[in-house]
Amino acid sequence: MRSRAFSAALLALAAAACKGGGDARPSPAGAGPPAAAAPFHDATAETGLDFHHFTGATGQLYMPEIMGSGVGLLDYDADGDLDVYLVQGDRLDGGAPVFPLPPAQRPGSRLFRNELIPGGALRFTDVTEAAGVGHRGAGMGVATGDYDNDGDPDLYVTGFGPNVLYRNEGNGTFVDVTRAAGVNDTRWSTSAAFVDYDRDGDLDLVNVNYVDFRVAANRKCTSPAGQPDYCTPQAYAPTPASLFRNDGGGRFTDVSKASGIASRPGPGLGVVCADLDGNGWIDIFVANDGAANHLWMNRGDGTFTEDGLMSGTAYSADGRAEAGMGITAGDFDSDGDEDLFITHLLNETNRLYVNDGRGLFHDATALFALDRNARTGFGTGWLDYDNDGQLDLFVTNGAVQMVEALHGQRYPYQQPKQLFRNAGPPRFAFTEVVPPPGTALALPEVGRGSAFGDLDNDGDVDIVESNNNGPARLLRNESPRRHWLLVALAGTSVNRAAFGARVAVLRRGGAALWRRVHTDGSYLSANDPRVHFGLGDDATIEGVGVVWPNGRRERFTGLAADRLVALREGGGTPWP
Repeated sequence: MRSRAFSAALLALAAAACKGGGDARPSPAGAGPPAAAAPFHDATAETGLDFHHFTGATGQLYMPEIMGSGVGLLDYDADGDLDVYLVQGDRLDGGAPVFPLPPAQRPGSRLFRNELIPGGALRFTDVTEAAGVGHRGAGMGVATGDYDNDGDPDLYVTGFGPNVLYRNEGNGTFVDVTRAAGVNDTRWSTSAAFVDYDRDGDLDLVNVNYVDFRVAANRKCTSPAGQPDYCTPQAYAPTPASLFRNDGGGRFTDVSKASGIASRPGPGLGVVCADLDGNGWIDIFVANDGAANHLWMNRGDGTFTEDGLMSGTAYSADGRAEAGMGITAGDFDSDGDEDLFITHLLNETNRLYVNDGRGLFHDATALFALDRNARTGFGTGWLDYDNDGQLDLFVTNGAVQMVEALHGQRYPYQQPKQLFRNAGPPRFAFTEVVPPPGTALALPEVGRGSAFGDLDNDGDVDIVESNNNGPARLLRNESPRRHWLLVALAGTSVNRAAFGARVAVLRRGGAALWRRVHTDGSYLSANDPRVHFGLGDDATIEGVGVVWPNGRRERFTGLAADRLVALREGGGTPWP
């Protein structure tokens, strides 16, 4: 297995953090008004993130055309800023496109390098060919993670057809190692995630599959008004997910059947990996489209049991299987466990499942005022967009069947985005932020994947959105300044990226703020692996607690707010 040290910048941060500090990019922060009416600015054009998704549309209404695609955030060149990978579609029958790409855009998925460091400004350069990651095909999603523990993130790209694992060589290039690694899946794959489910110190891979669609067996379906339209997943047989165990040395073993993951097929679209019952082992939740959701509870012996029904997450409170698409897990109510939010169709509603800490959930959508104005949601994420210490919600929307009010338009599936602000204790009620017309959130598009991370390293969470048959969007956060902390972890005995670790900001007189190290969740997308905390108007921090994936607990003290700190396993003190 190859070995590579952290970048010089991250090494310096880790050393400073273990001594009680760490300084990447301090920025002024202070009291500011509550949520702004237009907290995000469309910075796509000004930053050069020039990408337009191609559906592969043929006029035959092949189902994969309407489902893609996703976006990944990763620091592929270890320079301290987030780069962007956007997944591209393709025509399924090899013919000429009905909706062609813009003339200046090259085909295939694209990697954009962030020039913030060392350039000083948020700008992107297309480096796809030089990096060797221009995946060609009907792409769907992307997962990011350091599967070979060499200190740099690798890429797994899913699609309708073969998937691809790109190993990061650490010199700005990637190599296709799919065959050698043994992680190909030729079914219609959607979301994927890297996860150390067996706690052996390296990252395994879960790959979610959708339905058994074949071009030659394409069915003809209609909208409720009788117009030709895309089919629902009920027109095709569901397929099971795959689980690949990392055996080291760059090889994986398909343990889908042995683990139990393949025992129940489902039209899977979203996946999130988190310890939902608090037993120290990472569980796997799959959002299924039009069928019962699957909650795979980790037994700690390499096997899983499917507890969706028993946990209360398989169906809505009224017993309906809904169109689960996007999924996000986070501790929105500050009680120390992770709750689930799942996006659905326009005629249903999105769902909030509140965790009791033991992996048992109740549908609290109406209680927290999230049952209003729902559209057809896909990418979604818990994020503290206004840095007040409370996790808010973002939803990317876009229809999959014709919006009747838009009948006659070229692509009648557009819907605006949604942002819900968490009011915090004691009720944690959500209020939809209504943006002014013409601003970034109000723009109706056919939203699909969305990824969350601090792209300009200024201490707040930005969003990159992928639109079906439309341009990607960079929604730059311009909320009023408040205090913040960004935490990057480095494992030594656990997986290098510390996926699955739980991080808490400890503050005198207040509840700890808990977050998880991950890149999974949303829809077809991969997020910033750094852990973001909004701190509100008080910059005081007593310390940061880390529960590493192997159960080891450490506390780091002497940390200041308004900066990135890097914490290395073994550099803190025991934390009872």
